[in-house]
Amino acid sequence: MPKINAETIPWKDTRSPKGTYQVSQRDLSLALRGMKDTGTWGGGHPFDVAQAKIPPGASNWPLHVHTTQWEMYLFTAGTGELREGEITYPVGPGDCCLLPPGEAHQVRNTGSVDLEYLVIADNPQAEIVTYPASNKWMIKPQRKFFEMQEVDYYRGEE
Repeated sequence: MPKINAETIPWKDTRSPKGTYQVSQRDLSLALRGMKDTGTWGGGHPFDVAQAKIPPGASNWPLHVHTTQWEMYLFTAGTGELREGEITYPVGPGDCCLLPPGEAHQVRNTGSVDLEYLVIADNPQAEIVTYPASNKWMIKPQRKFFEMQEVDYYRGEE
C-alpha cells in the first residue's frame, strides 16, 4: 500500500490568461501511483482525489458539465459559492456537495482568503465535458478540446 503525506506534494497552479480562472491542486491520487483520468479499467484508481484552493475573486474553471463523471466537494477553509446551473449556493468549511453527471457547475471564491476543498471524482472510461458559455467540448482521457458544428449523418460517408 503506498502512503503519502499531502503536505509534501507540491501545488500545481492553473491560471487563465486574464486570471478569471485560477486553481491550485495537489493531486493525491497521482501521488498514490494513480493515472490521470484512468480508472481501474486502465490500471488506475476507481476515483481521483485532489486538494484544491482558489484565490480570492477567482473561479476554479469555466461553468462546465460532465456527461458521465461524478464529483464530490468537501470545503475545508474559506468562503465562496458553488454555482449549479443558474442557482448559486454559499459554501464554507464543512460544506459538502455531490455533483452528478449532467449538472453544470463552477466554484468561485467570494472571500478574502483562499477557498480550500477536496475533490473526489470517479473515473469513467470515457468522458465528455461541455462548456455552455463557449460551446466547447472536451473528451477524456485524451483531454482534447473542440468546437463542434452539426453535420448531416451521411456527410463524407459516400
